Formats: sequence, structure tokens, C-alpha cells
Amino acid sequence: MLKSYYNFEAIEAGLDEVGRGCLAGPVVAAAVILPKDYTHVFLNDSKQLSKLQRDILEKEIIRESVAWAVAEVDNIEIDKINILKASFLAMHRAVDKLHTRPEHLLVDGNRFTPYPMIPHTCIIKGDTHYLSIAAASVLAKNYRDQLMADLGTQFPHYGWDSNVGYPTIHHRRAILEHGTCSYHRMSFKLLKL
Repeated sequence: MLKSYYNFEAIEAGLDEVGRGCLAGPVVAAAVILPKDYTHVFLNDSKQLSKLQRDILEKEIIRESVAWAVAEVDNIEIDKINILKASFLAMHRAVDKLHTRPEHLLVDGNRFTPYPMIPHTCIIKGDTHYLSIAAASVLAKNYRDQLMADLGTQFPHYGWDSNVGYPTIHHRRAILEHGTCSYHRMSFKLLKL
């Protein structure tokens, strides 16, 4: 079972992002503050959960959290500043939107641009160790998956309803056949040559 907190004394927000490796769409991050006594048997890294499990968990996370927020950085900004900076910016924006100010940030990964006046700790594979980071991964993934499915109705040939913008064979073939659209990240290698 994942840990309920890293620092018991601080109001702690878990941060995670999704969509870093995609060819299209935004990078999305979430920030979640859970109660210190919150536990869950099944909550884990969103990639290890089915869509049904994530949908059930999303409702519970929203209901049980002290505060939560989701934010995004679109493909235009990604192309301007690069995907790593965009990932950190999305996390900062999620923290900005929290209605409770955290005193410590638990960040999934090994690097982070410090958020002003709030200390942070980077945790490699943090979404498999801490509930707040896992909760953030669930909210971010559900939000982004739905967004890409919605965008996919405008551009059905890319298969975003299933690949959510990742570089699948189908997605790359569609780019080759139909070209790019306004949601593609032009700074990325869209076609394997």
C-alpha cells in the first residue's frame, strides 16, 4: 500500500503530469492535497489502473481531498519552451489553482523547477510510493484522456480516442497521410524516417 505522506508536519501536495511523450495535445498536470489519515488499497500509478478503476478513483479523490487542481500547457507553449519546462509549468499552474496553499510539494520524477516559497521533494516513480502523487496522476490522466478524445472527434483519422496523442504506428501513419493539425507539437519528431 502507498504511503499517506512524506512530511507529517506540512500540508503536502502531490504533483504529477501526463502527456510528456505525446506528439499532439497539451501536457497536463494535477496537484492533490489528501488528508494525513487518507489510505487506499487500490490507488496507484494511473498507468497501472484500468479506465473503470480510474473513473471510480477520480470521484473518490475529488470527494476526499483537501484540495485538488488540474492545469495544462498547450502544444504551442510546448513548442516555444520545450516539453520539460512545459511539464514543470503545468505543475506550477496546478499548484496556483489550489484553494489551500501547500507547505511542501511531492513531485513525481527526478527534477523540478522550484515553486516560489514552497519547498519540494522529487520522488522517482513517486506515483508508486505516495498516495497524493498517485491521486494527481489519476486526475491528470483522466482529464487529458477525455480532452484528447474530445479533440479526436474533430480529427478522427489520428485515433486520439485510443492513442491520446502518443506516437503509435496508427497516429504516425495518419500524420503521413493527412498531415499535421493545429494540436500537433511541431518541435517533436512526428515521423520516423
